[in-house]
Amino acid sequence: MKPDISIIGCGRVGTAMAVFLSRAGYTVTGLFSRHIESAEKAVVAAGSGKVYDTLQGVVKGGDIVFITTPDQLIEEVCGELAAIKGLVDKRMVLHCSGALSSEILSAARACGADVGSLHPLQSFAPYVPEQESPFQGIHISVEGSDRAVMAGKEMVTDLGGSCFTLPTHAKTLYHASAVVASNYLVTLEHFALDLLKAANLSEEDAYPILEPLITGTLNNIKNRGTQGALTGPVARGDAAVVADHLADLEKKMPEYVALYKMMGHYTLELAQKGGTLDKNSIQSLSKLFTQ
Repeated sequence: MKPDISIIGCGRVGTAMAVFLSRAGYTVTGLFSRHIESAEKAVVAAGSGKVYDTLQGVVKGGDIVFITTPDQLIEEVCGELAAIKGLVDKRMVLHCSGALSSEILSAARACGADVGSLHPLQSFAPYVPEQESPFQGIHISVEGSDRAVMAGKEMVTDLGGSCFTLPTHAKTLYHASAVVASNYLVTLEHFALDLLKAANLSEEDAYPILEPLITGTLNNIKNRGTQGALTGPVARGDAAVVADHLADLEKKMPEYVALYKMMGHYTLELAQKGGTLDKNSIQSLSKLFTQ
């Protein structure tokens, strides 16, 4: 028999959890949100559950309590639950933050509840009726107490995701990895697109021109690893080409010089692991990236 679920916080993630856990056979017994309209919309979307106007009310029926508020409110909400004696009968408390570990739920643990976190590596759009599950086929991290991890794994499987576990102390580095892989990749491609636009290509043409190169590089990383996928002037030790890039950037787009040098510095470190660069090339490139 699947555990009953209570959800506190009915934004994009909380609503998605309500809808797709319901479809997976879980009973969502109660929902609470600071803005009651959000909880009401989530109940309609999920087709089950009851809206409560107090925290004490919403946790009564849930074996597992999800706190899906913004990150900065998770600890506060957990403290409120502990203060009102809302975590009796060995309930379990989980949050869905990528940046925070289950340590943020220490007030619940002190009450005897099992605690953990369940984080989908996915960006969530506002729910629309009949949409496909945003959990299907994605990777979802789980960490926390043994019981919380076991329950999290079962829910991930039922949601159609792929589960992996993390030690609690590693949660911050895990989230930093996701930020670099997603958010900073966007910034890097913005840099590349700006360079093409400065080369007199239209904004409409810039991305289609780069897209095959971007997707080909991602496929190479997947198939060969980062070291095997690295190509270009730094990997070849071609300091003259890099010097031309920097000279042109200094004249035309000086705001990007520091970013180019920083990326070049770390790319040189990766290239050296291949063992094919000679000493002179390494010194020449290193000087360009640090001067």
